[in-house]
Amino acid sequence: MSDHDDHTHEADDHDDHHAHDEDAVAVAVVTVSSSRTLADDPGGDVIEAALTDAGHDVTARTLVDDDRVAIADAVTSALEGGADVVVTTGGTGLTADDVTVDALDPLFDREIPGFGELFRSVSFEEVGPMAMASRATAGVVADRLVFCLPGSENAARTGSEQLVAPAVGHLLGLVRR
Repeated sequence: MSDHDDHTHEADDHDDHHAHDEDAVAVAVVTVSSSRTLADDPGGDVIEAALTDAGHDVTARTLVDDDRVAIADAVTSALEGGADVVVTTGGTGLTADDVTVDALDPLFDREIPGFGELFRSVSFEEVGPMAMASRATAGVVADRLVFCLPGSENAARTGSEQLVAPAVGHLLGLVRR
């Protein structure tokens, strides 16, 4: 077999790897905050814009308090309502009322550790060592995805524009194979 044949085979593998990608996904955005409203939700706004600009359909926007049960219920309701993907914003820090990760970890069938690692790596370029204060995470729930982003507008923009929007169709295709 020549080198050219090997390269062609690699290209075929790459194409097959993306054969299951989802072109457009239904996304629900859940904002976790005791101080914001949906009318004053810059983090949720930038997430919606990033996903819509990438060709995805934001089907729901919800706001819940920093309460474990309310957060889990909102995400479960969004998934039961037909969302392929839920993106939360808020509640991923280190304070006592940052409970999003704690509320959603039990729902995950599988965690996606690379998401949090990559988010903190990208964030380090912007905010330096304070990036370690974020517990941003993601996981698989049945055949759907949940991403947990921080509540600041800048962090929500970074996570949604650089990580979630460009990769969500591929990741969803992988979990549904």
